[in-house]
Formats: sequence, structure tokens, C-alpha cells
Amino acid sequence: MSKEKSEKFDEEFVNTLLKSKEGIYLEFKQKVSSNEKIAKTISSLANAEGGILVVGISDQKRIIGIDPDEEIYMINSAISSYCFPEPKIKIEVIRWVDPNPSPYENEEKSILKIVIPQSLDPIKAKTKNGDWKIYRREGDHTITLV
Repeated sequence: MSKEKSEKFDEEFVNTLLKSKEGIYLEFKQKVSSNEKIAKTISSLANAEGGILVVGISDQKRIIGIDPDEEIYMINSAISSYCFPEPKIKIEVIRWVDPNPSPYENEEKSILKIVIPQSLDPIKAKTKNGDWKIYRREGDHTITLV
């Protein structure tokens, strides 16, 4: 697993994301809610053509923002415990300044851009009951292959 992490401010990338739809190459997550779910998503992208997982943006294209260290820890934990073989990923922290923050939110928010390359060997993900399954991305959905 790649633990490569970088941080930058990339307004153009964020604006492009907000205009993009989820699909075979792109998945939005508000946050990492469980190791099993994130492992399933990562493996499905790796088993298709690779793609980008963005954490900190809702399905409704609202930038929620996240604690990058906490989310990176969860992703690395999910990969090391719930993916086999471990996919090589690149994690980038993207900082964004909200031009219209609500009075209850921070102006600066962070999201994660996780680049998941296509895997030549199938990446299996462990389910809650301990079974190993192979998933694949089709359109904006994840399907079970085996």
C-alpha cells in the first residue's frame, strides 16, 4: 500500500468535481463510515479501470470537509485489514476555501483525493462475516463478481 500523501490547495480540481457525476472512474463519500464499505469501494475501482475516490463530498455535491488524518488512518486500516492483495493508492489532501460558508461551518475545508490504479490481479475485499469477495465498478454502482 502506498502511504504517499501530499497536501495542496486546488480550487480548479474541486470545481471540476462539483460538476462531475459519479461513474466508473469516480466515487464520492462523505466520510469513511466502515472498513468493509471503503474496502469494497477501493477494490471495485481497482478491479475495473482504476479511478478516484473522493472523501469529504456528499452525493449531493456538498463539500462537507473532513479531518484528513482521521480519514487517512481509516483508509489505510481498511486496506491493510480488508483488501488482499493491498492495492497501491495515492492519497492527496485537497484544501478548499468555501466562498459562502454558513455561520456554523469553517471557511476552509479539506477533502481527500484517493487515486486507485487499475490492478492486474483481482483485489479481494473482506465482508463483515469474514468472506473474501471480488467487486467491480460498473457505471456508478459496485457489483459482486465472486
